[in-house]
Amino acid sequence: MAQDVVRAWRPRVPGVTEVLHAAWREHSYPAHTHDTWTVLIVDYGLIGYGLGGTEHAARNAGVTVLPPGVVHDGRSVSAAGFRKRVVYLEQDALDAQLVGHAVDAPLVMDDSLRTRFAGLDRALILREDVAAESLLALVREGLAWHLSGHPAPPHQPPSAPTARTTRDLLDADPTQPIRLADIADRVGVTVPHLVRAFTREFGIPPHRYLVGRRLDLARRRLLAGEPAADVASATGFHDQAHLTRHFRRLLRTTPGRYQREGRVVREPSARGVTRL
Repeated sequence: MAQDVVRAWRPRVPGVTEVLHAAWREHSYPAHTHDTWTVLIVDYGLIGYGLGGTEHAARNAGVTVLPPGVVHDGRSVSAAGFRKRVVYLEQDALDAQLVGHAVDAPLVMDDSLRTRFAGLDRALILREDVAAESLLALVREGLAWHLSGHPAPPHQPPSAPTARTTRDLLDADPTQPIRLADIADRVGVTVPHLVRAFTREFGIPPHRYLVGRRLDLARRRLLAGEPAADVASATGFHDQAHLTRHFRRLLRTTPGRYQREGRVVREPSARGVTRL
């Protein structure tokens, strides 16, 4: 039988205080509170829990959101146990007026929101900070939209100018760390609007565009003969492993192999003919 597993860490993404992955078979945890918003999905099993004096169940559908300061507990409902992925958000991630709505209806049944949360979780695992910031903004917006009863969205400026200005700012120096929140403030929009506008105009979200620009720069430096580790740090990647992961995803090869094969193509033979 599989062992219980608990893994937790604090990412560098503003607004996220902790990420927790847990797989438990026969665990019951006592009544307690958090000073954060607890947002989670269940991968398998069923979690029974009390929240604000009412019994609920978190299951492998939708997204569960537990508000700060409200007492809750939890327990395995079946012998198979459960596996959950949790992201703890700072108190100001959602409006305090939404606490009561979350107590009344903590399970949000929205497949697209669940998909975005799973993407956020993966981005946090891989330390893809810009992707995580983007997805976090969309998750927060989706939760607020559901918990507040589907209000009309605020007025936003046209998408095309927002997208083009964002692209210009990303292109100015793709190697530097960036926060979408800073760009959104400069453009005068929300982060969710910026992400949607950019995706609508260019066909990919801003974090994927930025990775592509960084990969372009990395490829040029590699073909110029620079060591892969130096290229990674010079083009905005965390380290060589981070660069390699994106290289494999785009080109199905490693930076080292790409560099070696590029040198072979460019090396002249004794007869002055390029060897292939």
